[in-house]
Amino acid sequence: QVQVVESGGGLVQPGGSLRLSCAASGNFLSINTMGWYRQPPGKQRELVATITSGNNIVYTDSVIGRFTISRDNARDTVYLQMNSLKPEDTAVYHCYSRMVFHGKGWDRYERDYWGQGTQVTVSS
Repeated sequence: QVQVVESGGGLVQPGGSLRLSCAASGNFLSINTMGWYRQPPGKQRELVATITSGNNIVYTDSVIGRFTISRDNARDTVYLQMNSLKPEDTAVYHCYSRMVFHGKGWDRYERDYWGQGTQVTVSS
């Protein structure tokens, strides 16, 4: 059974900081890509940042210079350090993991898993 569990959300004033964590557990072989998406109120889910097992990183333009994604492969955990937060960063933040599993024989296959989400509210 696979679990993806986020933590670290909350209420913060504009200009403040938060650090999100996401830990994956279960019977997977490895994790290729981990990352964060967010869903602002009344809007669709959007990419925030992703990081591969080789530390290739992608950020959405609006968070460049403010957010930092990192990963601890030994702990199957991904982090999102969010600085200089703005009201428009308010959203439910979801963790994403693309995991690799044993298939038949030597085959391998990938499957995507999502966490339940953690609320981040930026408001004075």
